[in-house]
Amino acid sequence: MSHYASRDYPKLAKTGFFIGVTLFAVGGLGEIVGSVVFGGLPGWEQTLLFDMEVLGIALGLFSPLLFGVVAPLVE
Repeated sequence: MSHYASRDYPKLAKTGFFIGVTLFAVGGLGEIVGSVVFGGLPGWEQTLLFDMEVLGIALGLFSPLLFGVVAPLVE
């Protein structure tokens, strides 16, 4: 019996995808709303929100690939 048999890969893939989508949405909406409400954001806030968008895209793409395809095959 494998050590990883107790992992729920579909749940991990879905959770990672939805966390990625949430990061992307918060980063995108934060930039839009922050610019409209405050007229402009400081550089560190723009960088933080942009990084959230990039991390959200990466997590949303790679989580299903890793937990939906690679991990079950490696096991």
